[in-house]
Amino acid sequence: MKLLIITNNPNRASFRQRIGIYIETLAVNGIECKTAALPSSCLARYKLYKSAVAFDGVFLHKKCLNPIDAYNLRKYCRKLIFNYDDAIMYSDKRPDRLSLSHLIPFRRTARIADMIITGSTYLAAQSQKLNSNVKVLPIGLNTDDYIVKKDQSKNGKIRLVWIGSKSTLDYLRQIKPVLEEIGKRFDNVILRIIGDTFFDLENMPVEKYLWSKDFRAHNLTTSDIGLGPLPGNPFTEGKCSFKILEYSCSGLPVVASPVGTNSVFVKNGVTGFLVKNQQQWINRIGQLIKNSQLRVNMGQAGVARAKRFDVQIIGRQFVELISDFLK
Repeated sequence: MKLLIITNNPNRASFRQRIGIYIETLAVNGIECKTAALPSSCLARYKLYKSAVAFDGVFLHKKCLNPIDAYNLRKYCRKLIFNYDDAIMYSDKRPDRLSLSHLIPFRRTARIADMIITGSTYLAAQSQKLNSNVKVLPIGLNTDDYIVKKDQSKNGKIRLVWIGSKSTLDYLRQIKPVLEEIGKRFDNVILRIIGDTFFDLENMPVEKYLWSKDFRAHNLTTSDIGLGPLPGNPFTEGKCSFKILEYSCSGLPVVASPVGTNSVFVKNGVTGFLVKNQQQWINRIGQLIKNSQLRVNMGQAGVARAKRFDVQIIGRQFVELISDFLK
């Protein structure tokens, strides 16, 4: 079987984590994949869509189509899979408002697809009224890429860690009052940011680490408590919370907002805490700072839970979905 994968940018993290890690697994199971970045010119896109006749199916990743593209792709492809793991029907700039510029192309694409694969039940609900064949496949990660934390800090320092990009740093920035209050109450706490841009705090030291594939695992396992803040709105409800799995794989307890798949990946009171307001953030982080054994217990439980989302498990489910569909 042959599958044409179309995406805006195959180098983006969302593509690598959602599809790229499974291409080899698909190949081993008899599904040959060709990945193509969607061209900017109309003629080049038309040629790409026309080439779909040589494939058993097309996997469209996170791209909503205009009327011409939708017509041409549907005309030439035998079977169309539409995949998205973000709330692409909403604008991240104005997440509380209905955005017709996002919603109309999304609905158009959802309607012409033969199957839709999403990352959560919330995202699936956005297209179930438009398409009768909607599947939920959670994001997966390679648990072997992470180092499980074994020892608690011996110098008394406790590191709160957040990992992410410039586009999501505002979510962490929104709990700055929490972090400042924690800094006032505890003089041994450090905030570690792993990303591509940073900010400072008045009451707490901030360690700034550029995201690196080679050092990500080390920088996580030498931290103590993972942070996963998200504001509640229609856009963030579609977030698939990859960082939460990264924390748990590293043996860290997690404090997170009950938004998106945070509520799936964090088992409240077991692998971490789900918190709804500023006081709960302060209380739960403070509880973990003061109780090293609780950090150990939650970290160990988090490792076990994260293994349920290992790429070997999710990969098998992914292959079954694709192979059954293309037959």
